[in-house]
Amino acid sequence: MSTEASHKTLKQGTQHYLVFLALVGVLSYGFYQFVIPRGVQTVLIAFFKPHEKKLLDKFQEIKPGLHVVTTDAYKPGVDVSQNIKQYIKTDFIFDFTSDERDEKADGYQKASGEWIVRANTAHGGLGEAAIILERSIGFSVLSLALGFTFAIFITFFLPSNIGFMSFKVIREIHHTKSKIRLQTGFSDEIVDLLSMPDSDLAALEAHQVRSAFRIVWDRTSVDDETASASHGRRLVRFDDVFTPDVDLVEFRKDVLFLRIKEFFSDFVLKEITDTTAGIEWSRNRIKLGGGLRLYMAHHFTEKYANNTTGLAYFGAAILIVIIGVRGLKFIPATKPSLILAAISLEGALLALLAFGLVYTEHEERMDKMMKKMEDANKNQLETMKDVSLDMHKLADALVGETSEIIKKKVEEAIADALASDDNVKRVVSDKVAEKIIIAMRESFPGMGSRS
Repeated sequence: MSTEASHKTLKQGTQHYLVFLALVGVLSYGFYQFVIPRGVQTVLIAFFKPHEKKLLDKFQEIKPGLHVVTTDAYKPGVDVSQNIKQYIKTDFIFDFTSDERDEKADGYQKASGEWIVRANTAHGGLGEAAIILERSIGFSVLSLALGFTFAIFITFFLPSNIGFMSFKVIREIHHTKSKIRLQTGFSDEIVDLLSMPDSDLAALEAHQVRSAFRIVWDRTSVDDETASASHGRRLVRFDDVFTPDVDLVEFRKDVLFLRIKEFFSDFVLKEITDTTAGIEWSRNRIKLGGGLRLYMAHHFTEKYANNTTGLAYFGAAILIVIIGVRGLKFIPATKPSLILAAISLEGALLALLAFGLVYTEHEERMDKMMKKMEDANKNQLETMKDVSLDMHKLADALVGETSEIIKKKVEEAIADALASDDNVKRVVSDKVAEKIIIAMRESFPGMGSRS
């Protein structure tokens, strides 16, 4: 499935889960049966084998999985399947086989599903009692955790029609693009250009992206020409920096991305760059980091952060309970398998929590947020100040012109009334009042409607 697949096809199918579960089962069995046993055997033998030269010279593997200190009765090539007791010293036994042992015939007791480790020396070792490891309890959790982890990473490299994680990353590419469109208001074509890999963008011509880049430039502008001139700043125009010979990759990175970061936020820019890395991963699965970061940073940590934290606390609770039971002597010190299982569970859950925290996006620093708010408030205050001055000027102008108009109309009314001798005595006062009212209505047109 390509990154250009339609949203209708972005639905996880049964085949994804079947392939993933099959990988988990096969890998877990491989770790349980081969990898973990070999690793545990190597570590135990390296730490607790005899250090005295006399004993170390006789420390050998007399049969596959059975390491002991032999007696003088043992000769190389002797079949020790029967009556092992006469060939070994019971102070040093590393039995990692699945065979049952009997105290009378073999010198020690062991069930078929157990391992026996005994290293009793004058310098300490493991003490007189043998340590009994039950594989089914002690190694199951760790095997399942390792199998699950490796299955997750393997499915990153499978085709997205069967790969569990590769499908999720492809889907997240589309989802992240949708979030960018909603946060910025840009069209699909512009978002595709912003998240396009550098190699694809470098293959385009300047005239092919000019209009789209101009939209991004205009959308992320904070000043117009008038505002810049009023504050003594020179307004940088798009055509001043986007010349015909401009490097499109460098222009997007050094100009557009910087403007997007300042106008929107660091997180929007991170979404764009991580989407680009995810697209590059979809074309070359070796670039695992890009696909992994896109999914973890923009989906897993946002959706499952509380879940992983809760699971880590849950594992810690189980470990505390088991250690407490061990402290009450209900779990023998010679049988630590249950404690190993609890430690493996808590270790796996803490590793998951830590892995998620690595990809958790940092919140924007408080000082940067305060600076942005301060700049925004300062611009608003300057704008309000300019508007206030303009309003004062307009009010002063209106008041001055209105008073002159009223004065002129009153003088005209008095002159007209006094010019007629017949009206001087009878209507001078009424005429003056009428002219004043008319002058007021002409100066304030709204008065007539209110009256």
